[in-house]
This record gives sequence, C-alpha cells and structure tokens, in this order.
Amino acid sequence: MEITWFNEKPKDCIVTLAAGNITLNKPATVYFENAYSVMLGFDKAKKLIVVKPLNKTDAIRHDIPENQKYRITVRSSYSRVTNKAFMEEMSELANLNLEFETHKYKANWNSKDQLLIVDMKEEL
Repeated sequence: MEITWFNEKPKDCIVTLAAGNITLNKPATVYFENAYSVMLGFDKAKKLIVVKPLNKTDAIRHDIPENQKYRITVRSSYSRVTNKAFMEEMSELANLNLEFETHKYKANWNSKDQLLIVDMKEEL
C-alpha cells in the first residue's frame, strides 16, 4: 500500500477593513499572538497599510510616542485593532465606503521588518 497523506495548504492572511476597525483572520493573527499593542502606518503612493506588532517590552519603552501605539484585541480565531480615525484616513486613501460595507484584502508578513503589509490595490 502506498499512502500519500493529505497536507492542506496554508491559508492566506486576510485583513478586513470596516468603519472603525481592522480585523485580521486567524493566519494573520499568528504574527500578533504576543503583541501588547501595534503601530499603524500606510504608504499613500503604493496604497499599503502596515501593521507592526509591539511586544510589552517595546510598547512600554518611551522611544515610541503613546499616540503611535494602538491596542490590539487577540482572540483564538481573529484579532482586531479599533481606530476610527485611522479607518477614515484609509477610506479616503483607497476611496472606500466603509460606512455600510467591509472590504477584504490579502496581506503578507514581512519577517525581516516584522510587519504585516496589506495591499489595498487588489480587493478580494
């Protein structure tokens, strides 16, 4: 008997943008399991959202201003960063109506810089 064991492909990191928050699916949440807070950024020219996890040591150091650190809620199957002002900025950047609808995008983990990068040019 020659058995080939099933090996499911890894799932994609998917980020959902809503009016007041960013939700990361389970595969994306893996990179934030030990995050105490996050930093949010964007590249206007390339239409990218960047999310950087901060562990507790990094988060409580005083070299990162408090107004650049945001709380992340991490659950077993998703994580969420709530920030209405940031989402309004992203809505304008990508010309999205987040008031009544959500938008999903694929994200990639940059292991060198420890960043989750969301490409808003290709909606799922």
